[in-house]
Amino acid sequence: MSGEMDALAIVNQLRDLAADPLNRRAIVEDHGCLPGLILFLDHTNPQVVYSALLAVRYLAECRANREKMKDELGMMLSLQNVMQKTEQESSSHHSFCPERWGALQCRALGYLYSSDGPFDFGWRATSPGETKLLASEVYEILQAAGKEEAEQAEAAAASCRRKAQFFLGSTNKRAKTVVLHIDGLDDSARRGMCEEALLKIRGVISFTFQMAVKRCVVRIRSDLKAEALGTAINSTKVLTAQQVLKAEDGGERMVPFHEGEAVAVEENTDIPDYLPEDESPSQDPDKAVTRVGAIGDGSGWLSTAANFLTRSFYW
Repeated sequence: MSGEMDALAIVNQLRDLAADPLNRRAIVEDHGCLPGLILFLDHTNPQVVYSALLAVRYLAECRANREKMKDELGMMLSLQNVMQKTEQESSSHHSFCPERWGALQCRALGYLYSSDGPFDFGWRATSPGETKLLASEVYEILQAAGKEEAEQAEAAAASCRRKAQFFLGSTNKRAKTVVLHIDGLDDSARRGMCEEALLKIRGVISFTFQMAVKRCVVRIRSDLKAEALGTAINSTKVLTAQQVLKAEDGGERMVPFHEGEAVAVEENTDIPDYLPEDESPSQDPDKAVTRVGAIGDGSGWLSTAANFLTRSFYW
């Protein structure tokens, strides 16, 4: 009897500590409190089991605790055992028994006398139905913890996909993005050939290469067909392009550009030449831009005014 009272006193202390939201994280992180509560769930005294369930229910109110509590060894199995055991006890208590009558008497006495009176027992009798209901509630909360994390991860991934689509310009009605898989895109020389082919197409806005996977992401005008890109790249006779599309199952599928689908490509004919990398020396210094303060030949107020204007409006 003294052992059961000691267990009840300990589990009541844990229950009171768990009732404070500031203690819940520390209790779960402790190496002994949570395993101890799991052991109390298998106790023979129904009051110890009910008090332990209350403590676990308090701890489960903190969302950060649920995943660790669910993964704790023996937690879910002990809750299942409590539900099964209390269900059997509940069905067997429909008939009269002296023990049940004694519990009802204790509950009646606890109701008649206040907690300040001489009959404060410090506990109340609980029915198997109440214990089963509480165990089921805790079990469902912990069982749903894994689903909540999966839903949050999926929502975060969807948010990342939406952000990526925004930067690719999918919401821009005047432009669209085409992903190409290019066979033969092995080195910088082949990349240069692909660049020249794409630069000749009127309507290509920008493109980036992913050499490791032989991909090219091309941003084009909305009225330009993707087949025009395939026709231009396939015309090199060295590179072969396929369009990368999203499949119904969320994966990717390759759509080749057939020769019969070749379309006329409107080429850019007025592409300016690249500027030379070396700076060419000035050939005619007399026609160079006048530097600040270069007007110094005049004299008097006219020269001063000219220098002032030059310093003020030079850009």
